[in-house]
Amino acid sequence: MSNDPRKREHESQRLAKRLRHQVGQAIADFNMIEDGDRVMVCLSGGKDSHTLLDVLLSLQARAPVRFELVAVNLDQKQPGFPAQVLPDYLAARGVPFTVLEQDTYSVVKRVVPAGSTMCSLCSRLRRGAIYQHASAAGFNKIALGHHRDDIIATFFLNLFFQGSLRAMPPKLRSDDGQHIVIRPLAYVAEAEIAEYAALRAFPIIPCSLCGSQDNLQRKHVRALMDAWEREHPGRLENIFRALGRVVPAQLADRDWFDFAALGARGNTPAPDAHAWLAGVPYALADASV
Repeated sequence: MSNDPRKREHESQRLAKRLRHQVGQAIADFNMIEDGDRVMVCLSGGKDSHTLLDVLLSLQARAPVRFELVAVNLDQKQPGFPAQVLPDYLAARGVPFTVLEQDTYSVVKRVVPAGSTMCSLCSRLRRGAIYQHASAAGFNKIALGHHRDDIIATFFLNLFFQGSLRAMPPKLRSDDGQHIVIRPLAYVAEAEIAEYAALRAFPIIPCSLCGSQDNLQRKHVRALMDAWEREHPGRLENIFRALGRVVPAQLADRDWFDFAALGARGNTPAPDAHAWLAGVPYALADASV
């Protein structure tokens, strides 16, 4: 950003416009928000969720459909958590909000051994509290602040450590089938979110639970991604674009593409895996039928 106030303001407006465009494009591409929706915006107090709420509020005023936004913060009772920061900020902006109180911090600290990563359990507990409130309060959409780089990082975590090709979809139905989760920041790079949050001077609340851990696989993957982007600018955008251009026939998942039927002649029976593995000669295999 420039030190010239006028140029800085111009650059700030361009960034805000770009973020609105990217979020609006994601909403349109995945039909994230429809007329009459009640959208629960999960506000943790970090830069991502602050940006999500801010951009959605901006779009709400000019959107082609009417929808309701309510910010919901989960107070996990972490020691030193500044409980009044978000309520004061949201009240000053005139944003409807709810603060849920659930002591997940004590549960995580009690259950997870010292030195182990806490994200998995913490995430499950948060998700349970959010889903329960969404059902009770009548929200039909839950908006999360995951951005493009989160989606890419999740893809590589699953690739490297789980042996599967999967990531965070921009829109999904929860496992219990009762909730629709949307990620309107799916097209937005984290660097631009950080820049936007600084310009808007959001009251950022850092996570003192899992955010301070150094042994997270996600941090190692993010360091790798950052190195790629420095050495080859645009690589992350290409990776993200690839996630939306999947060609099942060029992979090896038999559930998504019928390789066995490809080029098969007539009513050829399904291949006998046992015979192939055991090396049973054709004549013997035919005689045993």
